[in-house]
Amino acid sequence: MDKRKDILWRIYLVYVVMGIFSVLIVYRIFHIQIAEGEMWRARAEEISTQQIKVQANRGNILASDESFLAVSVPVYDLRMDTRAEGITQELFNKEIDSLAIALSELFKDKPASEYKEIIRKGRKEKNRYLLLQRNVTAMQLDKVKKFPLFRMGKNKGGMIAEQKSKRVKPYGNLAARTIGKEDGESKGTGLEKAYDEYLRGEEGLRLMEKLSGNVWRPLDTENTVDPVDGYDVYTTIDPRIQDVAESELERQLSMHNAGYGCVALMEVSTGDIKAIANLKRAENGRYYESYNYMIGEASDPGSTFKLATMIALLEDGLVKLEDKVETGNGEMRFFNHTLTDSKKGGHGTITVQHAFEVSSNIAMAKLVFNNYKNDPQKFVEHLKKLHLDRPLGLEIPGEATPRIKNKNDKDWSGLTLPMMSIGYESLVTPIQILTLYNAIANNGRMMKPRFVKEIRNRGTIIKTFSPIVLEEKICSEKTLRDCRTILEGVVENGTATNLKNSVYKIAGKTGTAVIANNNKGYRSPSGKIYRASFCGYFPADNPKYTCIVVVNAPSNNVYYGNVVAGPIFRAVADKVYASAFDINQNYYVERKDQFTNRIPQCKAGYITDLKTVLNKLNISSETKNTSTEGIVYAVSTQSYVELHGKEIRNKIMPDVKGMGARDAIYLLEKIGLQVRMKGKGVVRYQSIEPGTPISQIAEVVIELS
Repeated sequence: MDKRKDILWRIYLVYVVMGIFSVLIVYRIFHIQIAEGEMWRARAEEISTQQIKVQANRGNILASDESFLAVSVPVYDLRMDTRAEGITQELFNKEIDSLAIALSELFKDKPASEYKEIIRKGRKEKNRYLLLQRNVTAMQLDKVKKFPLFRMGKNKGGMIAEQKSKRVKPYGNLAARTIGKEDGESKGTGLEKAYDEYLRGEEGLRLMEKLSGNVWRPLDTENTVDPVDGYDVYTTIDPRIQDVAESELERQLSMHNAGYGCVALMEVSTGDIKAIANLKRAENGRYYESYNYMIGEASDPGSTFKLATMIALLEDGLVKLEDKVETGNGEMRFFNHTLTDSKKGGHGTITVQHAFEVSSNIAMAKLVFNNYKNDPQKFVEHLKKLHLDRPLGLEIPGEATPRIKNKNDKDWSGLTLPMMSIGYESLVTPIQILTLYNAIANNGRMMKPRFVKEIRNRGTIIKTFSPIVLEEKICSEKTLRDCRTILEGVVENGTATNLKNSVYKIAGKTGTAVIANNNKGYRSPSGKIYRASFCGYFPADNPKYTCIVVVNAPSNNVYYGNVVAGPIFRAVADKVYASAFDINQNYYVERKDQFTNRIPQCKAGYITDLKTVLNKLNISSETKNTSTEGIVYAVSTQSYVELHGKEIRNKIMPDVKGMGARDAIYLLEKIGLQVRMKGKGVVRYQSIEPGTPISQIAEVVIELS
């Protein structure tokens, strides 16, 4: 009996404990649902929805003429709500084939069968955010909106277009390295990186819903903070000059099979960089922008550095331009090193001015060594005043750190002083040399290179970057006059006479340096590696622009600065001079009689085109007769242009001499001939004489000049 009571007692105890436990569970459920319900529902909402950052439209980068160098354009991710309310199964089956075909024909990346399978699978999986295509353009999207199903709209047809922005360079690779890439990709260079704080704008917030597969879909809700677009950056770059600089640089690099090169053009009075190009040879022989050598590479500058040497000598009153210096037979021993001049047999005894003009290494090294050997630091201090020992502080990241040795440096030797005088044992960037020459052109005032003028927000100026003066006067007026004299002399009588022209004067200095090949010294397996350069300004009598060109490792046995770098300088200078009235107006004023009261010569062509042009120029014309094809040739008189018809006969070779290429080719192809063209300009020669029957002739060659 006692045993039975004991068992029952234990059973009752278990029941009681289970009952209490059940009550606690019920209580806890009730408490969670009622008392803590709001908190947990909010927590669940936070897990399934989240505020996602929305990138702002990045600001534009513009050229000096306000054309776009880099711009953000809208692109779209095309998605589909396969379970949109308007898509019944019957409608889906009816339109799926047409939709797949339309997508395939537009994007041309997948066959229609693959698009169909993707959409079918998405509908089967009840995917309400099915990705169909990324980076759809606005023009493509307009077409997509007319596709089957999608034409029904977002809610009924299921089309979802999610906008984002894509960075585009309208000029392609023009100044690509200077413009750079967006933050995170620029690797420390470019205006995109330098002005990111202005360009990037302010991020917005969008409420997104988390779907399976960790995919987030935007929700239509008012709980969205709109992003604020970035500001626009207005640069100093001139696209026309930039294009000439890059094309000429590429042409010369290719001609000389060079490793890489760079060119920059600076406005004298402001320091504005109007063009800057950097090209490197790829394995396939093509050239591309890979690194900003102009600001990012500090190396031995070579003979362009001799301007700094002359400034030191002239400032200390140690030489005069008419002083004589003995250079001997072109060889001179400094300690354990033999220094040579490029002229075989040497220059003999010459003036200091002519020594600079012909770039005598012996003369420069001898003058500096003899005058500063007892106090070499005095020479070094002159170089420091010229800002050659420190970065210019450019806003574009990646500026190299230059080096000018000091007397107390561990690697200073007896040879250092004479070698520094001719541009060796020093590390200087090309843009530093450009800045120095620009100071001479600017009456001694050294300007910091400027790449950006303004920051604007929808046309309103937010910030202006004024020109910055690094040194108000780098040397005395007398030294300035002497420096300008010897720089002009280089082109008139020295190593750069090939740049001389009758229209405007150029002043500058050539440079040809042997450069070190990493740890292999100054020789490569195939011989010495050279760097050719030219730095100067124009017009020499009233300087407006300064330009530097550097070509590294020309390998076709031509490596002198006047031949390799000089033609690039000349091409850029010619382009600028021809298009800038403020620097060539004197030329036209002196020759105004040649350009006034003259009726221009006209090419032969179509009468309607010629009359349109003449009317625009307010030039009278008189039609004597016309051909059946409307082809005329023009005769300019003192007061008007006579238009005479050209005879055009069927199956007879017409006379196309004097016509432009477009009109000539059109006319010849119209009568059934294939045309091979040589040259450009006006047709001067045709391989088939006018009046020749052409029934048995298939091709004609025309030469233009």
